[in-house]
Amino acid sequence: MEIYDIPVTTLAGEPGDLSALRGKVALIVNVASRCGLTPQYAGLERLQEKYGADGFTVAGFPCNQFAGQEPGTSEEIATFCSATYGVSFPLYEKVDVNGPDQHPLYQELVRHPDADGATGDVQWNFEKFLVSRDGQVLGRFRPRVEPEDLTITEAIEAALR
Repeated sequence: MEIYDIPVTTLAGEPGDLSALRGKVALIVNVASRCGLTPQYAGLERLQEKYGADGFTVAGFPCNQFAGQEPGTSEEIATFCSATYGVSFPLYEKVDVNGPDQHPLYQELVRHPDADGATGDVQWNFEKFLVSRDGQVLGRFRPRVEPEDLTITEAIEAALR
C-alpha cells in the first residue's frame, strides 16, 4: 500500500486519504500544542511559506501519546495552531504514532531509519519524516532537530529539484 492510499481524517473531521500529497514533497510531523517543542510550529510554517509554491507541504498529525501534551479537541487544536502560529499547512485528526493503536501511516513511517540508522517507535512529539513526490521516505529527523536545521532544508531542496 502506498502512503497515499492510507485512510486519514482531516482535523475538520472529513474522511479521506493522503492523495493530496501525491506529487509533492511532504514533511510529515506528529505535533502537540503543550510540549516544550511546540514552538517548532513556527519553523514548520516558515518551511511551508518558503517552499510551498515549489511543491512542498508540511502535514501535521496531532498526537496525545507523549505526556498528554495534545489533549484538546480537533477544534481547539485548529484554533491554537491558527491563532498562535498562523499554521496554513494541513492538519489531520489526532492519531497514535506508537503502540497497539498505531495509525497505519506511522506503521509505515517508523520502518525507516534516522540519520544514525535507528528505526522503530517515534521518540516524542515533532518527529519528522520527509517523503518524496512519489511517496518514498527520504529522511527521518528526530524531535530535537529543528524544522529549519540544514539537514532538513537541504533534504527538502534536494527533493524539490
